[in-house]
Amino acid sequence: MLEAVRVALDEDGDFDVVAATTEPTTILTLVKEHEPDVVLLDVRMPQLDGLTCLKRIRAGFPDVVVIMLSASEEQSVIKEAMANGARAFILKHIDPRDLGAVVRQAVVGTAFQSVSVFADGSASIAAEAGLTVKESEALNLLSAGLSNNEIAKELWLSPQTVKFHLSNIYRKLEVRSRTAAVQVAHEKGLIRNPLLQEA
Repeated sequence: MLEAVRVALDEDGDFDVVAATTEPTTILTLVKEHEPDVVLLDVRMPQLDGLTCLKRIRAGFPDVVVIMLSASEEQSVIKEAMANGARAFILKHIDPRDLGAVVRQAVVGTAFQSVSVFADGSASIAAEAGLTVKESEALNLLSAGLSNNEIAKELWLSPQTVKFHLSNIYRKLEVRSRTAAVQVAHEKGLIRNPLLQEA
């Protein structure tokens, strides 16, 4: 997982990975030494719980943006992480190509909990339908009537990447148009605020 994150951020081109470790007891030392803008922190770590580490980073380095990574969708864990200062909570099954965009969103303060954990359950359904985090986000923005360029701006992605995500959405929902995608997503309960609900 560590190597996958490093590769994803390196390939994005906007990030310099200044340190990485599998030893949680060295994290605070590394943060102090390198003064990073962002720390990606695993929730489950040996010797030191990720949430405890989060609290220590926030207490000692309040300007550092902390993003939690986890394989767990437990609401209690997510709520505790966000309550203790995590800027975003990302599930590990995120498409590696989307990681950079989520980190950028966290830095500017527009990030959110992973879309796999929305309270209304729509994103869990999306995950079951095979949609990735960014595909779920793009689908919700599509349902709100945003253009490809507007979706790209909201998600900090290139228009070409948005087209790629929409193509995957159409394929997975077995549709061929934006209108059909919104219709099917609404029927399946995949979107939170579709325009169709206002009709």
